[in-house]
Amino acid sequence: MNADTSPRPIGLFDMKAQQSLIRAEIDRRVAAILDSGAFINGPDVRELEEKLAEFAGCAHAVGVSSGTDALQIAMMAENIGRGDAVFLPAFTYTATAEVPLVLGATPVFVDVAEDGFNIDLADLRRRIALVKEEGRLRPRAVVGVDLFGRPADWPAIQEICRAEGMFALDDAAQAFGAALHGRRLGQWGDAAALSFYPTKTLGCYGDGGAILTNDAGRAELYRSLRTHGEGKTRYEVERTGMNGRLDTLQAAILLCKLPLLEQELKDRARVARFYGQHLAGHVTVPGEMPGAESAWGLYSILLPDAEARGRVQAAMQARGVPSAIYYPKPLHRQPAYAKAHAEGLRQAPPLPVSESLCQRILSLPMHPYLDEGQLERVVAAVTAGL
Repeated sequence: MNADTSPRPIGLFDMKAQQSLIRAEIDRRVAAILDSGAFINGPDVRELEEKLAEFAGCAHAVGVSSGTDALQIAMMAENIGRGDAVFLPAFTYTATAEVPLVLGATPVFVDVAEDGFNIDLADLRRRIALVKEEGRLRPRAVVGVDLFGRPADWPAIQEICRAEGMFALDDAAQAFGAALHGRRLGQWGDAAALSFYPTKTLGCYGDGGAILTNDAGRAELYRSLRTHGEGKTRYEVERTGMNGRLDTLQAAILLCKLPLLEQELKDRARVARFYGQHLAGHVTVPGEMPGAESAWGLYSILLPDAEARGRVQAAMQARGVPSAIYYPKPLHRQPAYAKAHAEGLRQAPPLPVSESLCQRILSLPMHPYLDEGQLERVVAAVTAGL
């Protein structure tokens, strides 16, 4: 394979290429909002909610201020709090564990499967049983994370939650557009939380998020909670809520981007196929669960150990190819969660896969605008470090 020697830089993400396609429409929509003054819960927010629900194939979408707030509002609506156990992966971003703690609940960290990076179902069942046996906490919710854009095993998670009477919350922050058995995320679980952080598969130019659900009652409650718990009028306060609204300007940006998403998902899949075809046999490449269509929010390979990862990163850096480590430390090893981890289960089993992944994982450039020459340069840089 002849690696492209073009000086065109390679980005881990690339928002400028996308922006060049829609800049005129962005300018038009933003100017209309500036003229109207409808900066909070303007008509663009309602239009976006309708189109998000349509895209995902679910009944309701509620725009909120971030993916973290999407998780928090969804849990607040279930009255999750003190004495409740919320089961979630130890290998994911901090927001997933942060929210239960903010609400007074206890995160119980579950190991993940090495072949998919998502929650290990056998370990989940084991830890639910242990929490029930200890009797100090009530099993209340499972947060399944579709890590790096690859769907978790939602039929199995839903079955576990139904059997235990728990809330099933899909943290789809990295995975909007992914599907499982022909159904897009947003149709699985009791609710799904989205993030529109700029580097996501659908990202705005600031913070933003949404909650997807098929439950009309939940959707109505989410809308109240995102606006200080208001009722049918602005100054009728029915419950304790928060300020979690999606800005109209960010909704406008997302409306410009959403029509590109179908093709961008195909291009992300193209990039993933290229990496898989050219790196398999050199490193451990991610696969897909049968029936799953990943959104490929990130593309992460596994090296044998931290030393091998360091060599590959150095080789990539020397060739001007970026990389990143998601994540360098599992959540149960983070200082902020050490106390919660000890309280979740007094005799907590180890979390060996999560700890191993943090030593071996490496994320490569992943966005829809990578051309073949750039992909060849990435592959050449990775293999040069092996």
